[in-house]
Amino acid sequence: MEPRFNYYATPVAAKVVKYVNSASKAVEDAGLDPLIPNLVLLRASQINGCGFCTDMHFKDAVHAGEDPVRLNLVAAWREATVFTGAERAALALTEEGTRIADAQTGVDGDVWEAARKEFSDDQLAGLISLIAVINAYNRINVLAGSPAGGYEVGQFA
Repeated sequence: MEPRFNYYATPVAAKVVKYVNSASKAVEDAGLDPLIPNLVLLRASQINGCGFCTDMHFKDAVHAGEDPVRLNLVAAWREATVFTGAERAALALTEEGTRIADAQTGVDGDVWEAARKEFSDDQLAGLISLIAVINAYNRINVLAGSPAGGYEVGQFA
């Protein structure tokens, strides 16, 4: 499959990606458990139907040492027994933050309170930012028709 538009070959995209990546780097200083961002990135990408990002974040997570069984269960995390309370709160917030238009109130109060109990202010700010950034990247890749399956770990390093 060929992309419908080679977004990443444009000068405008180079600028956008530079700034979005800068925001992503700030999230690294939030103090989140290093396993949580991989779960968040994968779940949002699954929800948004972004094959490119789903492929990339699965491969990156496995490369970082994440268990493929856990990654396979991310789409069914509510029924899975392999996630911690913090991971479950992060996945719930990811789902609600990604599907924000599906609820009249945006993020449900119970989901928000569960996240508040699990994360410090800096961690919560990092988590919210990570959800926003991956949703931006998902939309870029879905709109441009970026194909999935060819990502190699570290190709954007």
